[in-house]
Amino acid sequence: MDLATILGMLAGAGFIAAAIFMGGSFSQFVDPPSIMIVVGGGIAATLIRFPLAGVVTAFSTGGKVAFTHKKVDPRELIEQIAEMGDIVRKNGPLGLENVEVEEPNLKKGAQYIADGYDAAFIRETMELERDQYITRLSEGQRVFKSLGDAAPAFGMIGTLVGLVQMLANMSDPSAIGPAMAVALLTTMYGAVLANLVCLPISDKLSAKLVTEDINQTLVIDGIMSIRDGKSPALIKEMLTAYLPEKQRESLDEAA
Repeated sequence: MDLATILGMLAGAGFIAAAIFMGGSFSQFVDPPSIMIVVGGGIAATLIRFPLAGVVTAFSTGGKVAFTHKKVDPRELIEQIAEMGDIVRKNGPLGLENVEVEEPNLKKGAQYIADGYDAAFIRETMELERDQYITRLSEGQRVFKSLGDAAPAFGMIGTLVGLVQMLANMSDPSAIGPAMAVALLTTMYGAVLANLVCLPISDKLSAKLVTEDINQTLVIDGIMSIRDGKSPALIKEMLTAYLPEKQRESLDEAA
């Protein structure tokens, strides 16, 4: 579970709620027409830009990455791949069948080696898996970015709707208040939805995309090195190139 996302959203919502309660009643800030304009309009605009299946997948991917994202340490991946290489050199490819592996693509690659698949097939299949996963993350990032851009725009549209309603009913004082509420609250809803939910998730997906591209390429090269029968020390030395400088130093110190 990604505590940063949960804490960030709860903190943001908490500060907004505290400011509301300090200045008046919470019910004053609840306006169904404003919610309809911002949420409904933002989703409608996103559906126009992307296919329905892509939007549904993006929401699923975004939710998983934002709330259940488990960070993978590339140093741990390198250590595990080196251990797998040592097992293959001692017990042969079938020795990988008893190895516990959590990372899905690494687990699949180990099974390919144990089953004796051709090196070209293993690389091609694993690269396809990596590319499809990166594409899903990229599509999710684009969908949440689109929704984050659309929410403030529809907030402004709601503001214009409220102002038109207010100006059209200047002779009726009882109609001015609700119209003004629509005018102001839609802008607020649009800003909150964009800056507290959609754009942060979009940025988190973007960061996840870069990290996963590196990690999955590391896994593929590691599996191919194991398949080629390279020594654990050589495998570790080759894969260390994927690490930032500080992590390389810490890995060398641990070694």
